Amino acid sequence: MAVKQYKPTSPGRRLSSGDSFSDITKNHPEKKLTAPIRKKAGRNNQGKITVRHRGGGAKRRYRLVDFSMSERLDEPATVIAIEYDPNRSARIVLLEYADGHRKYILGANGMEVDQKIVSTHGTADMTPGNRMPLSHIPVGTAVHNVELVPGRRATIVRSAGSSAVVMSADAGMVQVKLASGEIRKFNETCRASIGQVSNPDWGKIRWGKAGRMRYRGIRPTVRGKVMNPVDHPHGGGEGSSPIGLKHPKTPQGKPALGVKTRNKKKASSKYIVSSRKKRKR
Repeated sequence: MAVKQYKPTSPGRRLSSGDSFSDITKNHPEKKLTAPIRKKAGRNNQGKITVRHRGGGAKRRYRLVDFSMSERLDEPATVIAIEYDPNRSARIVLLEYADGHRKYILGANGMEVDQKIVSTHGTADMTPGNRMPLSHIPVGTAVHNVELVPGRRATIVRSAGSSAVVMSADAGMVQVKLASGEIRKFNETCRASIGQVSNPDWGKIRWGKAGRMRYRGIRPTVRGKVMNPVDHPHGGGEGSSPIGLKHPKTPQGKPALGVKTRNKKKASSKYIVSSRKKRKR
């Protein structure tokens, strides 16, 4: 992908940029591999807002992406298209097997049309997109789409441009350094895909105006200090008043901004070798 700069035809266009879609080879998705999405606007099954600032947005269909690639092991597939997915920052890749079966997988940076991809429980080439257990991946290799629990679908390292690095292997566990800086132990049978997630320039896009965020289904965010006291703990006061509290709070009154939210009693904490470091700006 390349980021294209818009001509300054209006104040909203002046500093905005967008996706050139130069790496896309197919404009329309496979209809059988899509499903409708019901808009929830950040609400749960009781109709209560659990995620603020969500609603509206362009109509989309969900792409049925196979994050595990465990159905057709050791069976090579051919990349026939690289497609845009409106539901994620990364590109998706359309694979076709010898019998004509097709499916979507998460795209890796550097994948090309007509490339052969294989998912296995053994060893395969270190080609971007190939999938295998962590125990068969050499130390220092960049991986993505990693399983946290063996046999389940991959749940981490899936956003555009992200990757993790295999650090070491010992006693049935493999240490992996995540993008956050956290070093974590994984079962050696957890599988991962080789390479970096596609579309690494996505983070360089400047949205430019509020309207483009509304297309994405993101509504305006209002600061708590400009609200009334009945609406937010930071509200009230004359003029541009400070927060006026010992520490910032959420709308519900809980500590916010820099407070650690991970449960110290969480069972998986024993797998964290080194916690993530705070990034310097």
